This record gives sequence, structure tokens and C-alpha cells, in this order.
Amino acid sequence: MKKEAFKKFLVLGILFIFPLVIYLFFASGINNFARLPILTEEVSEINTWSTLQGTPHQFDGMISVVGFWGSDLELRKADAFNLNQKIYKRFYQFKDFQFVMIVEDGQQDKVKEILAELQKGAATNMSKWKFVFGNKAAINELFSSFKTDVSLNDKSSNSTVFIIDRAKKLRGRDDDEEVGTLYGYDTSSVAELNKKMTDDVKVILAEYRLALKKNNSNRAK
Repeated sequence: MKKEAFKKFLVLGILFIFPLVIYLFFASGINNFARLPILTEEVSEINTWSTLQGTPHQFDGMISVVGFWGSDLELRKADAFNLNQKIYKRFYQFKDFQFVMIVEDGQQDKVKEILAELQKGAATNMSKWKFVFGNKAAINELFSSFKTDVSLNDKSSNSTVFIIDRAKKLRGRDDDEEVGTLYGYDTSSVAELNKKMTDDVKVILAEYRLALKKNNSNRAK
């Protein structure tokens, strides 16, 4: 009888206690260790740039995935698809999360075409895809404020996207096993989006969820 009771409690422990321990371990790990490093203290704002929707967009107060498409939109089509499939669809429901693509003025119709292609056959709400437009000089100036080790091509474009937090700080990795400091993520590489960017977006969203819970807890006291 004692042996059967022991087995019963062992099974209950495995079913209920072990998952709780695992949850507390990971929750504690995120709270104490997982902070996506700040690589640039402040990037320039975009709230005066023209937009596809006609209403201004901004980095302040939002978690933004930012890409520079310039006038090289044909080359960015495949990158947009990768980003939409691997990152956007997984995280777009987070309230203050947005994708902001920096595009050269005059490319509005081409942007609409790409957005329509991304929407085909997808039930996903695409409203978190934002586009802002400026001339080449303005795009290059904005990009310079990111202070990264990557560069734009002659069409003010590249395949890299960056994570900007609510305080307009550029986040990334300062101890990446391959490159050391990782300022952004190559959207032409599905492997990099899967292995690195997905994890880093999870970290920064978890960071802000914990901050929100802490603020709500403090208000309740």
C-alpha cells in the first residue's frame, strides 16, 4: 500500500510540481539575466516624415523593427517575405510592436504592391507594417544616427533590420558568437531570423511585459 501511495505522489509531483519549478526557473532567468543590450543610446525620430497612411509614425513609445529599403524595393521583396513569415506573424499582436520601413519618396506605389503581395492568402492583420518616406539625404542621416557597423548601398538600402526600443535606443547583441557585436539582423537569411532575431524579439518583449507587471504592481500598492 505504501509503495502504491509513493508512486501516486511521484506521478503527481512530475505532473504538477516539476512544470512549476521549470516555469519559475525560466521566469527568474528572464527577470535577472535576459536584457537585450543597448548598442546605441538614441536614434533620430521619424514623426515628421510623410507616411503611406497620412498619419505620422514615431519610434518613441513603441518597440520597432526598422528596415531601410530606400529605392531598392525589388531587391527587398524577398526580405520582406522572410520578415513577415518569420517575425511579423509571430509577434504582431503585441500591443506596442511595429515594423517601420524607411523608403525613398516616390516609391509609394511600389510599397503598396509589396504590401498587397504580403497580404495574399494571409489572415494576418498587416496594420503593424508602417512606411515612412524621405529623400536620400534624410534617409542616410537617419541611418547614421543608428551608429552601426553596416552600411547602406547606393540606393539607401540594405537587408538588415534593427530593433529600436520605446526609448529610441538600438538594441542588439554585444556577445554574439559569430560577430561579437550584432547591431541588426540579415533578413535575407532565414536561419538568422529563426536562430537570432526570434530569440531577441522574445527577450525584449518579455522585458517590457515584466516592466509593465512591475509598474501595475507598484500602482496597486
